[in-house]
Amino acid sequence: MSRRGGPRMGQVVASMFWRFINDRRGATAIEYGLIAAGIAVAIIAVVAGLGTQLNTTFSSVSSALK
Repeated sequence: MSRRGGPRMGQVVASMFWRFINDRRGATAIEYGLIAAGIAVAIIAVVAGLGTQLNTTFSSVSSALK
C-alpha cells in the first residue's frame, strides 16, 4: 500500500517547518509591536498626569475669578 501523499510529502512538510522556524520576520514584527505598546503606555501616563495638573490649574483659576 502506498501512503497518502507519498514519501515526497514528508520532505515538503519538513522543509516548510524549518523555513518557518528560521524565519525572523515574525519576531521583528512582534518586537515593533511591543515597542509601539510601550510608547503608547508612556503617552497615556504623561497625558493622564498632565490632565490632572491642568484640571487643578483650571479649578484654581475658576475659583479665583468668582
